Amino acid sequence: MNITINELTPELLVDYLRFFDTMVFTENPDWDNCYCYESYFTGTSEDWTKDNNRTAVIKLIEKGTMTGYLAFDKHKPVAWLNINNRNNFPSLERFRKIKVDRTENICSVVCFVIHPDYRRMGIATRLLQKAIADYSDKNFDFMEAYPGNGDLSCEKHYKGPLSMYEKAGFSLYKEYEHLYVMRKSLQ
Repeated sequence: MNITINELTPELLVDYLRFFDTMVFTENPDWDNCYCYESYFTGTSEDWTKDNNRTAVIKLIEKGTMTGYLAFDKHKPVAWLNINNRNNFPSLERFRKIKVDRTENICSVVCFVIHPDYRRMGIATRLLQKAIADYSDKNFDFMEAYPGNGDLSCEKHYKGPLSMYEKAGFSLYKEYEHLYVMRKSLQ
């Protein structure tokens, strides 16, 4: 397996859409309408449709507003990490009820999507390591992540497992009912 990791750019839009349109969520079709748009979403439940989310993601990627990393096995996209300035994720406060101090200079890891055939191969760890290396040079004070707590399935660990963050040097910052807020200094 020859995994390469590329930062999302508008030039990778076709690969991003191919990944979400046809390659993931075969085992969990209820999630196939997300396109990893959940953390950007501010609409109503009626607005949450596959077509709306796909269109919104296209616009975000074309404008360079949606950031993250795609992992490839040769030319096939096999994994995605959604990371951005925390202030660009309005749903953290709305849906996750995480108290956000907008004056803090923090980037947030909000989602990993790994193709079912590529899970448990360390790809999420490699994506996180790449993000840590790159974001250490982007003048952020901290990287923050929101792993769920409890006995969760592989699919429910879409925010990344707690153990992965602990191994990467993150520390517990806050604990909420269903998730932890983990932080790593980037200074």
